[in-house]
Amino acid sequence: MNNDVNVQKVPKRILNTLLSSLAAGVVPRTGAPYVAIGRKDEIAALLSDLEQINEGGATMRFVIGRYGSGKSFLIQLIRGYALERDFITADADLSPERRLYGTGGSGVATYRELIKNLASKSSPDGGALPKIIARWIDMLKSEVMAKGISPDSEEFAVQLNVAVADKLREIEFMVGGFDFARVIAEYYRSFVNDDDDKKRACLCWLRGEFTTKTEARQSLGFNVSVIIDDDNWYDFIKLWAVLVRFMGYRGLVVFIDECVNLYKISHRVSRENNYEKILSMFNDTLQGRASGLGIVFGGTPQFLDDTRRGLFSYEALRSRLCDSRFHSEKYNNFIGPVIRLKRLSDDELFALISRITKLYSQNYGCPALVTEEQMVRFLEMSLSRAGAESMVTPREMLRDYMTVLNILIQNPNVTFEEVVCGIEASTEGSTAATEVPTKKTGDFTANDIEF
Repeated sequence: MNNDVNVQKVPKRILNTLLSSLAAGVVPRTGAPYVAIGRKDEIAALLSDLEQINEGGATMRFVIGRYGSGKSFLIQLIRGYALERDFITADADLSPERRLYGTGGSGVATYRELIKNLASKSSPDGGALPKIIARWIDMLKSEVMAKGISPDSEEFAVQLNVAVADKLREIEFMVGGFDFARVIAEYYRSFVNDDDDKKRACLCWLRGEFTTKTEARQSLGFNVSVIIDDDNWYDFIKLWAVLVRFMGYRGLVVFIDECVNLYKISHRVSRENNYEKILSMFNDTLQGRASGLGIVFGGTPQFLDDTRRGLFSYEALRSRLCDSRFHSEKYNNFIGPVIRLKRLSDDELFALISRITKLYSQNYGCPALVTEEQMVRFLEMSLSRAGAESMVTPREMLRDYMTVLNILIQNPNVTFEEVVCGIEASTEGSTAATEVPTKKTGDFTANDIEF
């Protein structure tokens, strides 16, 4: 096997952010592919969903894993892949203030966060809403010019208006579609006429920032029958999914993480209302009532499996999401809606810290601070703790390992053995510290790792 990790040159800005995020136990928003190790089957399953969305279908997945197991990292990784493939993405973390269903603005707050983080290939960090509409208008202008109509002629403006109206007419029959199409059309006219105030008012409506229809009417200058609120925000996500395909994109992928916050809702009725919203989304995507839309939820096993407060406490969801009686942990099954993240193998964990070592050296312009044999020693020590065989997480291991690297680079007179073996001796006792645990799954060695 090849034990050489070929790490490509990473831009300094991305590398700094990446290493800082990993050291703090935070999922990096950019640069995730540079440290992506393992999860090939999970990634392949989620990428197959992108193809289904591209064909006009809809999908929903639940990525389930313990804290630090890599579910949020996987979500950001797929988000990056979706952007590269010309999808529009939107992501949000749930919190006590952001839910799927709630009163007092907690539902629409999730919608606002999703729209704020709306991203495209040219705007990967969010805030892409004005840009994707501008791209759509440019695309329509090109289509009109392709008919041989001069941009300076009066006919050009007429044909452009016709093209916009034809596209928007297709979404008017959907729930909320009439007002949605009207606001988009008004934004187009404001864009053409350089009316910044009217454009700003249209964006406020599209972002769900109006709290009353009266306020919306005063800003827009015309009546609207609905505003985006706690009850209907998901209907407008479906409208965006249809519209972005009209705009030339391949579809909309929505990522909603930290779903454990729904499990933490103490009020039973409120919690079940949120689960009812998930059921509605599940039925829409899998029964063909949504188009060009993918939804990925990220949560802990507790959020899914708990029969008292988790999704499995809601019988309609439990019957759809629970494992079949034929399912077993020894079999892979990534076709169903639930993807459960298993612990990375020993080889994959070794590959991960090897990758981090090279990136760290690249960032600080110094030789590798840790040898392959020392990496093996660190991994053996980490996996020798009670329960680590099944419970160790990449987040915990990376934080420990990067602490070691930080100490070594700032204290050139200190050796790896003094840092790591000193901790090992103090935690395991003088007898246990002299024993090297027997390697189990993977039987990793410095010369037996495949990347």
